[in-house]
Amino acid sequence: MKNRAVFMTGLNRMEIREIPMPAPKEKEILLKIEYVGICGSDVHYLEQGRIGDFVVDGDFILGHECAGTVVQTGRGVTSLNAGDRVALEPGCTCGKCEFCKSGKYNLCPDVRFLATPPYNGCLMDYITFPEDMAFRLPDKISTKEGALIEPLSVGMHAAKQGSVTLGSSVTILGAGCIGLVTLLSCRAFGATDLFVVDVLPKRLEYAKKLGATHVINALEENPVQAIQDRTGGAGTDIVIETAGSAKTISQTPYIVKRGGRIVLVGMAAQDVIEYDFSKIMAKEASIQSVFRYRNIYPQAIKAIEKGIIDVSGIVTHEFDFEETPRAFDFVIHNKQDVVKAVIKVS
Repeated sequence: MKNRAVFMTGLNRMEIREIPMPAPKEKEILLKIEYVGICGSDVHYLEQGRIGDFVVDGDFILGHECAGTVVQTGRGVTSLNAGDRVALEPGCTCGKCEFCKSGKYNLCPDVRFLATPPYNGCLMDYITFPEDMAFRLPDKISTKEGALIEPLSVGMHAAKQGSVTLGSSVTILGAGCIGLVTLLSCRAFGATDLFVVDVLPKRLEYAKKLGATHVINALEENPVQAIQDRTGGAGTDIVIETAGSAKTISQTPYIVKRGGRIVLVGMAAQDVIEYDFSKIMAKEASIQSVFRYRNIYPQAIKAIEKGIIDVSGIVTHEFDFEETPRAFDFVIHNKQDVVKAVIKVS
């Protein structure tokens, strides 16, 4: 068996190399990766070389959204067998800190997360990974869909953080992949009035197809005023910001309903943003944030298996493994057309 990996060798530079075949250690599996999703964070690392305090130093392997087939199990593995198809939850935590012990393991300060420096990602043929972070996929779910469990988990966590429930009205700012999986999650949680805001018509078309009741092009109308007009001046119960734009983050206090909830998912380029807290206080609105997800993968898999959530329509572009450098270049230069691109590894 041959193991290849795609390395980021500098800003906007990638190359494919052969690497050693790993062997699973105790409680680990050896996975033949079949699909890897291209995430916005992967693109950001390739273009900028860093995200906040996480800085790429030397050659680096991207990719953290993946699924494939188990080909070998290490000593002590009891829940998986060769031939099982799984999705990997990409963060391995210490299991000992107060956050891990309280169930909020996504806040573990010692997490080893795929494609987050200094830890390499999964854009390769074979990878070893802990058994307990590999989740078996039912027959109804393809490994392409399995690679989308990771972004879907972000959307489901956002909906949970916003306490979305039956009859909720929700505004989602940003209709990229995370915005759309958040839309799907809010629908599954029972939201009935779903406003989606973006500046790209194609993304808004996808949002409409996936169940948005109102779509607003922010280049054509002021989204704050448009939502006020469509809600009789009340705003929406929940506002979820997924675009990671200073402008859309600053709009959230004016869109949220009195007593409502704001959920910040997207991370803006700048650390400090002007924000109207007086409006938040006058409305007694609450602010929640999202850092990845926790305890979501089994629910996300079940939601897809039972037909409650359909992620198949999210993927707009697919590339072969050998085309990975071109795939990233295409995503970077065609943002207006790409909702979600995936790499077919095998």
